[in-house]
Amino acid sequence: MIPTETRYNPSAMSEQIPDEGQDSGISVQESEPKLRRPPLFKVLLLNDDYTPMEFVVQVLETFFAMSKEKAVQIMLHVHTRGAGVCGVFTREIAETKVTQVNDYSRSHQHPLMCTMEEA
Repeated sequence: MIPTETRYNPSAMSEQIPDEGQDSGISVQESEPKLRRPPLFKVLLLNDDYTPMEFVVQVLETFFAMSKEKAVQIMLHVHTRGAGVCGVFTREIAETKVTQVNDYSRSHQHPLMCTMEEA
C-alpha cells in the first residue's frame, strides 16, 4: 500500500496553485507597444529651362516606375507650376531617390534638380 503523504491529491494541488479565474493577488497589466509609422517625405522635381522634357519623362519612368502617361502628366505639372511631387516615401528611400536622380542628371549634363520635404 502507498503511504498517504505520497499519493496524488488533485484537491491539494488546487490549493497551492491558483487557477486562471482565481485572484492570486498579482496584477499583470498587458501593455501594448507604442508603434508609430515612420514620417513620410515627398520627393519633388524642380523645373528648369534647360532639361529636355523627354529626359524628365525618362527619369520618372526609370526611378519612380511610372507609366509613360503618368510620367508625361507629372512632367507637364513640373513644367507649368515649377515643381511636382514624384512620390511619397520614408526618409531613407526618399534620400536614395533624390541622390539617384541628381547623380543621373549630372552624368547626362542636365541641371534637373530633385529635392525632398516632409509630407
